[in-house]
Formats: sequence, C-alpha cells, structure tokens
Amino acid sequence: MKRSLLFAAPVLAALLNFGCATLDEKQRAWIFQPSDRAWGGSAALAEGMEDVWINFDSRVTGQSVQLHGLWAQASEPRPGQPVMLYLHGARWNVAGSAGRIRRMQELGFSVLAIDYRGFGKSTHALPSENMAYEDARAAWDWLGRKYADRPRYVFGHSLGGAIAIDLASQVADERGTIVEGTFTSIADVASTFRWGWLPLGPLITQRFESVRKVPQVGSPLLVVHGSRDSLIQSSLARRLYDAAPDPKRFVLVDGGSHHSTMSMGLAMYREAISDLFEK
Repeated sequence: MKRSLLFAAPVLAALLNFGCATLDEKQRAWIFQPSDRAWGGSAALAEGMEDVWINFDSRVTGQSVQLHGLWAQASEPRPGQPVMLYLHGARWNVAGSAGRIRRMQELGFSVLAIDYRGFGKSTHALPSENMAYEDARAAWDWLGRKYADRPRYVFGHSLGGAIAIDLASQVADERGTIVEGTFTSIADVASTFRWGWLPLGPLITQRFESVRKVPQVGSPLLVVHGSRDSLIQSSLARRLYDAAPDPKRFVLVDGGSHHSTMSMGLAMYREAISDLFEK
C-alpha cells in the first residue's frame, strides 16, 4: 500500500474540497479505506477458519451492530490455551490478515480476528475511530464470555495497533498486548510526509493518539516493527515503546516491510513472546 493512500487523509482532506462531504467523513474514508476484499491469495489461507458473529447495540451510533469474525483454533490445542483478539489495519477485510493469523496459531494462540463496521461482512457503515474502539471492545467482551477460563491477549497491526492500544488501556483483564507496524498518532504519521510541515494538526478529527494512552496499558507490551517499513517510520514505534511502562520489549526486524515483518521475524516473535509473557 502506498503511503499516500493510507494516512494521507488528514492533509488531503484539508487541502481539497469534495462537494458537500464533511472533513470528518473524508478523513474516515481515507484512513480506514473500508473494503469487503482480501488481497492477493490471502483469502485462501482463511479457508477452514470458523465464522463468528457478534451482535451488540452501539452507544456511538445508537444502532444495532453485527460484526463478522474468523476463529482459528491453535495448531496444537490444549487446556487453558491462550486466546488472542486480532485487530487488522486499513483497506483489506479480515481474510486479508489470514497469513498473520496462521502465524499466531503456530505460536500457540487460538485467534479471533474481526472486521470493524464497514469491512467485510460486518454491518455496513463508514467506520470512525470511536466506532472501531467500540467494535474491538465488543469482540473482547465476547471472547471473555466464550473463553472465561483462558488468558487473553490482544494484537493489532498498523491502524489496528492503535485500536489495540486503546483497548488495552481501557480493560484490566488482558494478559499481554502486541502491536506491529504501528505509530504514536495520526498527526505524527502525517508529519513524516513531505508536506508534513503544513500546520494542519488541529484539523485532524481521527487522531488515534496511542502515545497518550500507552502509559495506561497494564499488561506487558511487545512492540514490533520492520526496519524497511516505508509506510510508518520505525522511529514512531520506538517513541510509542518509550512512552509505555515496564514490562515491555521492542523488536526491530531487519529488512521487514509494513507487510512482511511477521513472516520475516517469526523466530524473533517466538523468543520475545516466550520471554515477555512467560508463555
């Protein structure tokens, strides 16, 4: 995905006038890029995963919501096995993350991965920051009811990392938090672009200020980033890590891109998870 397509919304929406659409709506559309599609051959990797449906009434919109998710049982099931809530990034539906979900299976997790509203088979709507936070919380609560006797972890990739940080800062029953390819805030990401000198920060409505929330995360935190991530600079991940309380660990995968970091750094993932979470 090109950098100009993902987090460019705050600046592009401020510079351009798209008819009667509001600035907020344009930012939401450009940041999330909601889709019902997976990319490449990732959908094939989702075959065999179970469909999950989560229903709740939204306090944000006042409407009934149905989320679609995929459940992937751990490769070697055992009693008390940890479960993970997987929160994907922008543009592709949940099946687009099937590769990472399968790798988390390999690492011993049973995984629930969800689509936010506006993605895949979930309720059709234009996503927003607060709606995504609410969707993640609904999935977390569902996972807790379904697997009350198992330790729960939360994982977020890219934009999903910001959603994971928000969730972990709000709940007290997560055993651990993992984020990959994520950032401090949308405003900070925008500032890394060549037009980042423009004073448009106050116009950003979808702020995703993870750096402000991460001090409230009460579980061990693993921050992973690729050294060749051209979408989100690794310096932002380092700043997020620096703002977090102990225990924590930072893993920089040499040569990892925004999309290849987990596949290239799976052994590093395994070591960090074993060490940080005593898993």
